[in-house]
Amino acid sequence: MSEDTATNGAETLAEGGSNHGGDAAAAVGGSSHDIPGVEPSGLQIHPMDQFIPERLFGEGAIAWYTPTNVSLWMLLAVLAVALMMVVGTSGRAIIPSRAQSIAELGYGFVRKMVEDVAGRDALPFFPYIMTLFMFIVMANFLGLIPMSFSTTSHIAVTAVLALAVFLTVTVVGFVKNGTKFLGLFWVASAPLALRPVLAIIELISYFVRPVSHSIRLAGNIMAGHAVIKVFAGFAGVLGVGSVLPIFAITAVFGLEVLVAFIQAYVFTILTCVYLKDALHPSH
Repeated sequence: MSEDTATNGAETLAEGGSNHGGDAAAAVGGSSHDIPGVEPSGLQIHPMDQFIPERLFGEGAIAWYTPTNVSLWMLLAVLAVALMMVVGTSGRAIIPSRAQSIAELGYGFVRKMVEDVAGRDALPFFPYIMTLFMFIVMANFLGLIPMSFSTTSHIAVTAVLALAVFLTVTVVGFVKNGTKFLGLFWVASAPLALRPVLAIIELISYFVRPVSHSIRLAGNIMAGHAVIKVFAGFAGVLGVGSVLPIFAITAVFGLEVLVAFIQAYVFTILTCVYLKDALHPSH
């Protein structure tokens, strides 16, 4: 009799521990499937799952040449830009169409930015900067389509863009100015005793540029999409009574539309600032 009682008590404690383990896993937003012996329970939202690269065809490991959802949506962004800029302006009517108006507005907006920030000397680099801006803004907007993939939320994509800007600016600086480009790191207006210290700080900040340039774009896009996914999870659980989460999703989505443009603008204007330093390196 006593042995049966002890056995039943042990089973009860084991079941209670399992339930509490599942609740704890759900509370931290993790999956209880990852914990051996713990059954899934409670609300489970995984906002980061939407950023996982997946193969377009077949199964198995992803190699550098494997077509994935990332490469697909980058290709769609390139095609969308080409369609808007080439096809939209092919008519060149005196009274422009909507597509021609958007293309001309984008052209004038980026050209004025380059001229105002980096100067007229930077206009030969306008096609490159225009390409950067149009690709980033189009990729950001395509990432807002339901069931799409936001390519600019991946640091692998934004890091390549930032490194391309960093290498371009560095090469242009040395080609245009030679060793005088190193004057960018030597603050001549500072007291002589502080100049070596400031030179080290300027050198470190220069090499940190591609890191901050890439993380800023990827972090902002990723954060916004993750917040939308969290509110969407709450709306799915609450069902009919999900007025507040749906309102929050609408508000955050509207904010993300603004962020999609602002982040492309910030990335582009920082490129212009870095290009200005390469063309005119003296402090």
